[in-house]
Amino acid sequence: MEKERIRKRPRLAWDVTASEPEAQRRALLLGHQAAAARHVSPPRRDDDREGHYVYNLGENLTPRYKILSKMGEGTFGQVLECWDRQTREYVAIKVIRSIRKYRDAAMIEIDVLQHLAKNDKGCSGCVQIRNWFDYRNHICIVFEKLGPSLFDFLKRNKYCPFPVDLVREFGRQLLESVAYMHDLCLIHTDLKPENILLVSSDCIKLPGYKRSSSDEMSFRCLPKSSAIKLIDFGSTAFDNQNHSSIVSTRHYRAPEVILGLGWSYPCDLWSIGCILFELCMGEALFQTHENLEHLAMMERVLGPLPQHMIRMAGRGAEKYFRRGSRLNWPEGAVSRDSIRAVKKLDHLKNMVSVNVQSSRSLFTDLLHGLLKYDPSERLTAREALNHPFFRNLS
Repeated sequence: MEKERIRKRPRLAWDVTASEPEAQRRALLLGHQAAAARHVSPPRRDDDREGHYVYNLGENLTPRYKILSKMGEGTFGQVLECWDRQTREYVAIKVIRSIRKYRDAAMIEIDVLQHLAKNDKGCSGCVQIRNWFDYRNHICIVFEKLGPSLFDFLKRNKYCPFPVDLVREFGRQLLESVAYMHDLCLIHTDLKPENILLVSSDCIKLPGYKRSSSDEMSFRCLPKSSAIKLIDFGSTAFDNQNHSSIVSTRHYRAPEVILGLGWSYPCDLWSIGCILFELCMGEALFQTHENLEHLAMMERVLGPLPQHMIRMAGRGAEKYFRRGSRLNWPEGAVSRDSIRAVKKLDHLKNMVSVNVQSSRSLFTDLLHGLLKYDPSERLTAREALNHPFFRNLS
């Protein structure tokens, strides 16, 4: 009867308690008598109100993974640093909220990650999936452990921009990763500094500038290695599938998305243009939270929107234009602060010249190619990699 009950009511290995005979037998078979006490899962707890997994540091996430720290949190769930007892290495585990839509999105991300890994020859620059499992109604995706995101590095460095030579290295790797994805008919759709991680956390401290209030010297940090990897494929879409109307985080969203014209591979290249500017300048190119202001900022930096794109704008975007010919700005501005924010911007070339000395004209030309309004005229990832800005790189 004992065997029959176990067969009828199977339990996941990581939920077996240490006192049960099966757990003791497994521990003895493995030659780890102490594992029965140390490597068990914690007692079950309710998730928090938003469906996040509730845990304590030092506990196990299945007997295989020991939770060491929290690395980050997002709408999807949490990322935990864990020790993998089987491979004896540190890993990052993305623990998805126990809500249907996030679980469904996680399964799509796993499909994309496995598709990327299957075709990877070791140089895709995309984060590697190690494993995945379903634990107490949370999809858990195990990744190689990487360093901080480029955004976190900028933030910790008081938004001190990266040197242009380092931005060149970052840009080359990012474009190679995106070219690899596009070759597989995948569109990332959410490229931003938060989704680009340094492979290593190691950095070097360099003297910066003297503060005006005292003689105290400030320091800036630079990564020891320029190696990066692309992460977060939860919004990645195949080119041939139905596309949602809105993609990309606001600051990195292409004009065709805002205007409701549909989108494809070129929306990733617009995002890369915005990212490269931000890495060189230390702040986002379009710091906005509203569509009309966003379009006005684009016109201030890049010149007027093409008439054919205005004419083709979707119904939701018609309200941004007067008589269907020009942007309703500043008349349609929501506040004086909004008008001031747009006026503060300058032509792209002038803004770049503030921080970039070497390769300034080449960098500006590359940005203009990535930030073409018309997606059909925008550089592809492969074309961008052949731009003179990236030549003579070892």
